[in-house]
Amino acid sequence: MKAKGLIRQRISVKGIVQGVGFRPFVYRIAVGNGLSGSVKNLGDAGVEIIVQGSPDQIRRFLQDLEERKPPLAEIEELRIEELPLDGHELGPFRIERSGAGEGSSGTIPPDTAICAECLEDIEGEGRYRGYWATSCTNCGPRFTTIRALPYDRERTSFAEFPMCPACMREYTDPLDRRYHAQTIACPACGPRLYFNGSPEGDPILKAALALKAGRIVAIKGLGGTHLACDATSEEVVSRLRQRLGRPAQPFALMATEVQIPQLAEVSPQEWEMLRSPRRPIVVLNKRPGAEAQGALAPSVAPGLHNVGIMLPYTGLHYLLFNHLDFPLVMTSANMPGRPMLIENREIQGRLEGIADDFLLHDREIVARCDDSVLRHSLGWRFIRRSRGWVPTPLELDLGEEPLLALGAELNNAFTLYLDGRCYLSQHIGHVDDLETFQFLREAIAHLLSITGARLPRVLACDLHPRFLTSQLAGELGEKVIRVQHHHAHIAAVLGEHGLERAVGIAADGVGYGTDGRIWGGEVLLADRADFKRLGGLKSVPMAGGDLATRFPARMAAGFLFAAGLRGPKLKQALESHLHFRSPRELDLVMRQLERRLNLFWTSSSGRFLDAVSALLGICSERTYEGEPAMKLEAAARGGQALELELPFTMEGDRPVLDTPRLFLRLLELKEGHSAADLAATAQWALAAGLARLAIAAARENGLKEVALAGGVAYNEAIVSTIKAEVEQAGLRLYVGEKVPCGDGGVSFGQAVVAGTRLRLGRA
Repeated sequence: MKAKGLIRQRISVKGIVQGVGFRPFVYRIAVGNGLSGSVKNLGDAGVEIIVQGSPDQIRRFLQDLEERKPPLAEIEELRIEELPLDGHELGPFRIERSGAGEGSSGTIPPDTAICAECLEDIEGEGRYRGYWATSCTNCGPRFTTIRALPYDRERTSFAEFPMCPACMREYTDPLDRRYHAQTIACPACGPRLYFNGSPEGDPILKAALALKAGRIVAIKGLGGTHLACDATSEEVVSRLRQRLGRPAQPFALMATEVQIPQLAEVSPQEWEMLRSPRRPIVVLNKRPGAEAQGALAPSVAPGLHNVGIMLPYTGLHYLLFNHLDFPLVMTSANMPGRPMLIENREIQGRLEGIADDFLLHDREIVARCDDSVLRHSLGWRFIRRSRGWVPTPLELDLGEEPLLALGAELNNAFTLYLDGRCYLSQHIGHVDDLETFQFLREAIAHLLSITGARLPRVLACDLHPRFLTSQLAGELGEKVIRVQHHHAHIAAVLGEHGLERAVGIAADGVGYGTDGRIWGGEVLLADRADFKRLGGLKSVPMAGGDLATRFPARMAAGFLFAAGLRGPKLKQALESHLHFRSPRELDLVMRQLERRLNLFWTSSSGRFLDAVSALLGICSERTYEGEPAMKLEAAARGGQALELELPFTMEGDRPVLDTPRLFLRLLELKEGHSAADLAATAQWALAAGLARLAIAAARENGLKEVALAGGVAYNEAIVSTIKAEVEQAGLRLYVGEKVPCGDGGVSFGQAVVAGTRLRLGRA
């Protein structure tokens, strides 16, 4: 006879429930609630739970399942099915074996920050005391350690570290939070730290003493290597800049919760993101006076109003800060756009003469993975989506055909589409040299390995024929689908927000157009398969091509030339208001413009902002990507936009914002107005002009949706203006939140377009 009041249920759970300690968690709460039954991993189908007990016991179990789930677990779907009491006793609750091992399929979780319990272990008196690589099923490295499926220790870089008896006991105890934690390690059996090649003494203390002495220390972490130094010392930060050859590119910081308010202003949303298990770099507004009062060296983020900061996220970081009372510069130990350094011998060789000391470990980094970077601006915006998120996929049905989309050439990330999931890769960098190109190949092979997939038959790439990514698509794919850059930007927003069609504003620096010109300020009528160019910015000449992106005075000359200035008038304007490297360069630029030599035409939003930055004396040379526009944004924060009548004209059959006339008007206003006011005016005019073109296009096509994408979408003032204009017109603005607005999101858009074209038979 069965006890009265018992019920039996099957609970099916989908989401991130493999490799995160989900089954032992279910075991613990089932036993704690007095239930019998079992839990089993079903791979891609999720986790199956069979429970038997009283209704109250099962209700409490389900409440615990939702409210107390492991930090890395994400429940996307939970289905409950009543089962008959067939007289068969279920017995004590148990974890059933899943043929291929935990994590044999499904979603591999990303690397995340050390959890509070492991941090207590490090700072306590137990066997983990002071051990830098402590982790459990709730935290630590995942993506950067795994070589292949199934996700078991022997297929990770921890295979080189056999477990000691104490670790084995915890690893095999379902009641322990380290049950089946593939990265379990302790001082007796785990990876070791070395300071300048020696494991003797306390390597972390030695590194802290070096940092206190004003030295630059290379620190190997989860997915790469950082260069660290005292962020309050102008002398030390300047020395790091000189050694790296980065005169102005902002450095990221790592600081404690006590230190951060001395450096920056932090909103509740920003604190929540900073403290999250993902622990990204968050771009925060500098605290007024932080630099003047010595809390932050001016050279950390020169000319900018904000600074990227992250909290410690590994045991090593916390142990290091136990010895320090100042924040650290914590910048990637690689040249801009190049792969992170991960192998000890390479780290020491490449950083000789840059780092004074080396704090390294002997665990192999299987997959490079940079820190993620976000900014809160009318919602969260990914500047770089990497550690903490990769390889967690985005759910989106693009059809049955697997796809590989290779993305853009700069700030590259690629996307693998499999069975309704889009796996966005970690940040790859600038794929314009062989080293980064090889990293791209390695990262593709690694993602295919950990998803258990073969190289897809269909590849998507940019329209530009000379991109290395386009050439790679032709080499690897049986079928190649080429997607225009700005269409991909807008398609990424459509895919993320579940839209089929919208008017798109694509505002960025560069993208190869269907007419062979350089686009970058576009209003498109876009769906997931195709687009039509409806409007945008007027095309202007770039004297010297790429030189005009590095030296924006050249770009300013192009705007003035397009506005009608010629001969002596043009030369006088250039001599009076812009900085050229020499009189010879100025004369050369004039000859190029007047004789139409070595000119390239662009409608780029980024080039307009660069030219204004040069005109106002804010930035005359770009030393890192986006520098002139970023410094312009910082200058504009102290200004008030002037009232201007926006100049529109026609280019062919398209209405465009006449940026040359606008630029000439800014030059005329230069006398009598501050640089801050003119910077604010330029940003407002660009944003309002694009917004009004988009509003007119939406009304003409009967649409209520406007999608905004491209690198300019990171500018808070520009996004605010576009949003206000669009909403005042009764329309709704959509911007990427889960996918980067910049080129890091292009591959996702390519996948959306390619999948749609395949489904419609238009590929």
